[in-house]
Amino acid sequence: MHPPPEQDGWIKSSHSGADQGNCIEVAVGAGTIRIRDSKVTGGPELAVAPATWDTFLDGITAAG
Repeated sequence: MHPPPEQDGWIKSSHSGADQGNCIEVAVGAGTIRIRDSKVTGGPELAVAPATWDTFLDGITAAG
């Protein structure tokens, strides 16, 4: 399992560039990982189970 952020707040992607384009933020809650567009913080969120998030991270890590 990938370690979640240490806090319940939103964490911006480490791949976020200086221009702040194409970025996501992730928040870990009680049994749910929430994902949103960092440019539209009041917009919709995608909520997934921790196991789903881990599968996603494993897939992108394997893809290199």
